[in-house]
Amino acid sequence: MYGRKACQLVKELASGEKGQLAQFNSDLFEQVISECQQHHLELQSLLRKIQDEGLDLQTTKNEDHFGALVHHLALVRNKRCLMAYVYNRAETIRSLIWKIVGSMLPPEIQEKLSNSEEEYFKKHSARLKEYMSKMELDLTVDMVPPKDPYIQVRVLDDIGEGIVLSDDKTANFALHSIHFLKRTDAEQYISRGLMEELRG
Repeated sequence: MYGRKACQLVKELASGEKGQLAQFNSDLFEQVISECQQHHLELQSLLRKIQDEGLDLQTTKNEDHFGALVHHLALVRNKRCLMAYVYNRAETIRSLIWKIVGSMLPPEIQEKLSNSEEEYFKKHSARLKEYMSKMELDLTVDMVPPKDPYIQVRVLDDIGEGIVLSDDKTANFALHSIHFLKRTDAEQYISRGLMEELRG
């Protein structure tokens, strides 16, 4: 039935957890594109048939006209479903960029992306990083000004030693160590799940 695969693609997107990416369904995506191409060929064939019979495309209301209309509407619906799928995934990727700007994607997220989505992430992230360096402003930190520019954090994963901080000091972020850092220095590690902020 026309549009069933495209509908399945959108349902798959809707059934996922908001803000989380599922594996890009390239197989189903390609099937919908193939169905669109088939609709386009059928539509062109029916329109040519109407023209070959010398009938006016605007006023003719025969079975060929309604067949062409069905193919046109199915084509439009499939394209809208494909666009919704791509757009929603792009929005999720864009929100990830704000959390892990300038960093590599974690492998568990990267394996869920298509090649074009990986390219989109890299280019968008690079442009954002370039803009922030030109403006000398980190846009990824809290939107609400903190009460204190320093926070206490615990390291959740061994990050390593010799990490250079914004004040040109180096630090050793060993597993389970606790540090008192500038919020801007700690934010990138907190967003990647490598540190947690200690409150109270």
